[in-house]
Amino acid sequence: MLEIAEADLLGPRQAARLRRRRRNRSGDRRGIILRTLIAVVVAAVVVFPLYWMLVVAFSPRGEVFEPGLRLWPSTFTLENFVKVFDRVPVVDWFGNSVVIGVFVTAFTVVVNLLAGYAFARLRFAGRNGIFLLALSTMMIPVQAIMVAQFKLVTGLGIYGTYWGVILPAAAAAFGIFLARQFFISIPDEIIEAARIDGAGHLRIFMQVVLPLCKPLIAVLTLLTLMGSWNDFAWPLIALKDNDLFTLPIGLLYLKNQTSPDYNAIMALALISVLPMVLLFLFFQRYFVQGFARSGIK
Repeated sequence: MLEIAEADLLGPRQAARLRRRRRNRSGDRRGIILRTLIAVVVAAVVVFPLYWMLVVAFSPRGEVFEPGLRLWPSTFTLENFVKVFDRVPVVDWFGNSVVIGVFVTAFTVVVNLLAGYAFARLRFAGRNGIFLLALSTMMIPVQAIMVAQFKLVTGLGIYGTYWGVILPAAAAAFGIFLARQFFISIPDEIIEAARIDGAGHLRIFMQVVLPLCKPLIAVLTLLTLMGSWNDFAWPLIALKDNDLFTLPIGLLYLKNQTSPDYNAIMALALISVLPMVLLFLFFQRYFVQGFARSGIK
């Protein structure tokens, strides 16, 4: 009855348009609900391992092997964290991870920004070939170059020091590619206006381009710091003193020290993971903007 009244009041064409709009709105609502459900399911799958780590870390020892699935500790305890701090030098390992991560991130971000600007805005012979050569290194497994890196680090006399871990990771091909794509997206008019004012490349980079790079810097910082923080193989090779170990190596050390205490291992794993989770949540907005501006979907 309502549709007939609408047809009489609005006319056949207007009533048909109104019905189509209502069907589209209904379809949009169903699409939003479906996408929300899918997002919730995916988020639950991704977050559950972290939640389970949290549960095991605060549970009494041995409870993880009891029958049934416990989604909450039967007794909330800090005993596992006390064991970890008593058995191993967690504070030293955490400090080592921070020092190595900060220096690797600083060097890598600076090199990637400068190289990305050069490949995007400078004109020189062989630019595209050098860029493709740099990108091709992404296809080489890290394990394939570890022997060469070890010889290089030993020859420089920095084996067993922080610099033996920092210097080989002082640049990243993916970061150069990401920076180049970001700089290409900057309008040419801004660069040309600075050139007309007499600015050189260094001044353009420092005063014009760099202030626009907050999202890019956030992306490079997060990716580099997370990669350095979670790196296991190369620090295990390049460091020989237990006092210089990083947290990922410390997890293996704790696992092999005595009979596996999975509650204590999960407590140390939580200490290792939590800073990166908080850092990502803090820089999430810039992280998304950086990928969007670089053209990577």
